[in-house]
Amino acid sequence: MKNLVILLAVAIQLTSCNSKKKEDEIVKTETDTTAVKTENTAVANVLVYEGLLPCADCSGIQTVLKIDLGNGTMEDQKFELSSIYKGKSPEKEFVEKGNFNTERGLESDPNGTTFILNWDKPAEKQIYYGYFSSDTKKIYMLDRSKKIIKSKLNYSLELKK
Repeated sequence: MKNLVILLAVAIQLTSCNSKKKEDEIVKTETDTTAVKTENTAVANVLVYEGLLPCADCSGIQTVLKIDLGNGTMEDQKFELSSIYKGKSPEKEFVEKGNFNTERGLESDPNGTTFILNWDKPAEKQIYYGYFSSDTKKIYMLDRSKKIIKSKLNYSLELKK
């Protein structure tokens, strides 16, 4: 009987050690998975569009529009619009940062998306871009009426990230 008690005590001790090790492995695995999800989410939540927009008195405006979707709340939605006027001396970068909001629909596409940069500022400071649901890799600069600028010149940016 004494041997049985000792054997039972050893078995309980071994089981509890293995249980602690497995618990630590589960916590580590969950933490690693969370980190990966967070990294993937962060990468997936920033859209970067680039292109050369027309310029009246230079060879073009090198434009980069970064749209940070955040976690989907209006408070987290940020943008950064960088513009370099090519052919000007010196070529200087202008950067505008702020908040944006979205509206559903773009012209005849009810599932398109319109981005309102600086939505929380007066109308004259707002900038509009939008894409069609059939091609989210190309975003168009829009006029004050939130319509695509009709021109032979290129008023669109291409998705890079």
